[in-house]
Amino acid sequence: MSEYFLGVDIGSTNSQAIIIDDQGKILGYGEGGPGNHEVVGYAGLQDTLKVVTEAALRAAGVSKEHIIGAGFGVSGYDWPSEHTPTMDVIQTLGLSAHLGLVNDTLLGLIAGAEQGWGIAVVAGSGENCWGRDAQGRIGRMTGHGSTMGEYGGASTIVEKTIHVVSEEWSQRGPPTSLTRVLLEATGALDIEDLVEGLTQDRFQVGVEITPQIFLAAEAGDQVALEVARWAGEQLGNMVIGVVRQLNFQDETFEVVEMGGVFNAGKLLTDPLHATVLQVAPGARFVPLKAPPVVGAALLAMEHAEVDHRAVRKALISQTDLF
Repeated sequence: MSEYFLGVDIGSTNSQAIIIDDQGKILGYGEGGPGNHEVVGYAGLQDTLKVVTEAALRAAGVSKEHIIGAGFGVSGYDWPSEHTPTMDVIQTLGLSAHLGLVNDTLLGLIAGAEQGWGIAVVAGSGENCWGRDAQGRIGRMTGHGSTMGEYGGASTIVEKTIHVVSEEWSQRGPPTSLTRVLLEATGALDIEDLVEGLTQDRFQVGVEITPQIFLAAEAGDQVALEVARWAGEQLGNMVIGVVRQLNFQDETFEVVEMGGVFNAGKLLTDPLHATVLQVAPGARFVPLKAPPVVGAALLAMEHAEVDHRAVRKALISQTDLF
């Protein structure tokens, strides 16, 4: 008789769940909205968790009593103090399975690293970096962006862009085509109107301009190139922090790169890699090629003490199904 596993990825904007069997076959899929408790509260997390789990179970034709392992990656689960309230929510599913709970960043690591350990660095709308060693010991950042001096996601890249445009206006820095990017994004009349409007909250600039920032860098704008280099180095700096926490300096390990900002390519990754390799020359960089929810399913198998290495590739090969 087959054994069944539930994997759930709870995000800040959307969430997913899958049911797989012990051969790694995806039997059911469910999706829903945000579940980060910092965004929707623990009641919202509970609602989203129920929606995606029940949808996946229905699609698979599997009852929850037959789930022997369940893995959960939860955005917003950052601190030990959040373990109990998050697990309390998970318990409302009524599962009798072995349960695994991690920050959602670790799902990308488990899905993307061949050995299931190493470091994952995220550059999406925000930025984060978590890792674990072969024994399961964790290293991490806070995921709280510029408040904690963590940079390199789209939001902080936009902040940096506003800074360099302000430097042009105040003549602390050189002219840059990034000014035109902000003018077009806001509809400001000129740089004076732009800076005034930003300081008076008349204009807001969102992460959607991030591709234009990198296009300016590709076109050779020196200030934009510096912003791209800065972002890569800042992401690399986060990786170095986790390297030191886990004593990976002399290890050979994978760094999984995840998030839409990595679409910028070498403008971002070259400085990131150079920064990390100065401290950890054994680092190998791999882009995440599977949805993080795959990592949740593998985590479920891990906590049920079922060897998932034999099914990992088969599982990843099916992810075009959703």
